[in-house]
Amino acid sequence: MKGAHSSHFLRRADKNTAEHPRESGLKKIVFASRNRGKIKEIRAMLADLGIRLLSLNDFPDIPEIVEDGESFLENALKKARTVAELTGENVLADDSGLEVKALQGAPGIHSSRYAGSGADDEKNIRKLLKDMKGVPPEEREAAFRCALVLYRPDGHYETFEGRWEGRIAEAPIGREGFGYDPVFFLLELGLTVAELSPEVKNRISHRAQALEKLKERLREEIGKTGRSAAR
Repeated sequence: MKGAHSSHFLRRADKNTAEHPRESGLKKIVFASRNRGKIKEIRAMLADLGIRLLSLNDFPDIPEIVEDGESFLENALKKARTVAELTGENVLADDSGLEVKALQGAPGIHSSRYAGSGADDEKNIRKLLKDMKGVPPEEREAAFRCALVLYRPDGHYETFEGRWEGRIAEAPIGREGFGYDPVFFLLELGLTVAELSPEVKNRISHRAQALEKLKERLREEIGKTGRSAAR
C-alpha cells in the first residue's frame, strides 16, 4: 500500500525524479505545508544551498494532516512522517506558534486556530488582544517557538528547534509577515515583526534559528556527498 501511494503522489509532482529517485538526493525536499507565508520563508532560507523546495501545494491529493500532538515537535514529526510515507521523499515539516506567559503558554500548539477552527490571522489576533486586555507591558512577555523535523524515506529523522523572545503589543502594527507578526513586539529593535523586512526576519526569527541548525546539518551532508562523488 505504501508503495502505491508513493508512486501516485510522486508522478503528480515530479515524474522524472520518481523514475530516477537516486538522482535527487538532498537537492530536493518536500516541505509539509500549504501555508504560502511559511513556504516563501523556507524557500528563501534554503536558497543558498541549491535545494529545490516543493510543498504540499505540489501534491494536491495529499489530505490535510490532523495536528493532534501535545507539542510542536510531535505535530511536526507526524506531518513529516506522513508525507514521507506518501511520497517516498525527504520531507521537512515544522510546527510553530506563539506562547504567552500571561496566558500560561497559550495559544501554543493551537496558535493557528486560537479563535476557532478556520479562523484567519485577523480573528486570532483579535482574540489574543482581547485575552490580554488589562495586562501591563512588563507582564506581556511572549515567545515564538519552532520545531523542525527532517524525515528521510528510510524512517530516520532529525529535529531542530528555535525560540524568539518578545512581548505582545497593545495593537497590530506593520504590514509584513503573517500570523501574529503585527502584535509581536521586539524590545531590542523597538518594532513589531510585521515592521521588519523579510530579509531581516529571515535572519533572526525562531524559524530562522531552527533553519540555521538544519542548514549546518545539510551543508555537512552535501559536502560529504560531493567529496564521495569526486573520488
